[in-house]
Amino acid sequence: MLRSTISRPLREPLCRQFSVSTAVGEHNVNRLGVIGAGQMGLGIALVAAQNAQVPVTLVDNSQESINKSITFMETLLQKSVDKGRLASDDAQKIKDRVSTFTQLSSLSDSDFVIEAVPEIPSLKTKIFSELAEITPSNAILATNTSSISITKIAAAAKGAEHRVLSTHFMNPVPVQKGVEIITGLQTSPETFTRALSFVKAMGKIPSTSKDSPGFLANRILMPYINEAVICLETGVGGRDDIDNIMKNGTNVPMGPLQLADFIGLDTCLAIMKVLYEDTADSKYRPAVLLQKMVDAGWLGKKSGKGFYDYP
Repeated sequence: MLRSTISRPLREPLCRQFSVSTAVGEHNVNRLGVIGAGQMGLGIALVAAQNAQVPVTLVDNSQESINKSITFMETLLQKSVDKGRLASDDAQKIKDRVSTFTQLSSLSDSDFVIEAVPEIPSLKTKIFSELAEITPSNAILATNTSSISITKIAAAAKGAEHRVLSTHFMNPVPVQKGVEIITGLQTSPETFTRALSFVKAMGKIPSTSKDSPGFLANRILMPYINEAVICLETGVGGRDDIDNIMKNGTNVPMGPLQLADFIGLDTCLAIMKVLYEDTADSKYRPAVLLQKMVDAGWLGKKSGKGFYDYP
């Protein structure tokens, strides 16, 4: 089995177009910092340690969350060892590259930081304000936000606005290849180029997007899920019929209602609200049933109940 190594707490224009041709190795990342030890943060840390082979500082203000994530990482690595996909020594090296802390100050030597905390604007802007003071002057400050304006987040990083952008990883990170790279009004071409190179070094396939509500992935995905919920609430079709026709008719691995459960209905609702409020377009109005289910605490897989029940 893998041994535990958990560390103790320490110490330009909006429509600018960037070239996507860059060679892996231009990122100059010697240490990655990841903020948030949830499913997304742990996934990003694991993939960076395994594929890019860089040391990772994983920060979360909850030691309990850190412990849970490290245990999950050990489980994933051990499964790869058991299936012959990874040598035991290599698995240990991957794990040893990840250090954990509970203070943002531990990111003082990270030259690339990815924030992966909940979609709360005030929380993200507070973090980026602090990162601008803590990190080296050449450090890239990236957010994993799925809906919040990059320009707004960058504005909070006083003096470091040009070093801010989004690297929006798809969930689950170890499985999904896609990453959206979104630039804000202030993002410099160098920041974009380095981020693109590092994402490729992680074994990902990047797509680039303007800083527009929902960016690309959620601008397309969330209205699809929302329309499925509207079909359910208006009786156009039942839950199983809605999911089955999309699985069997378009060859997607899961239907929109099941997918919403896995994403989290509260997350889906929050993104739809951003789309609706930021565009003032009625086609993005959140489904009434989606709001009711969130009000009831039926958030999907993470709460044990959503459109489906999860023991």
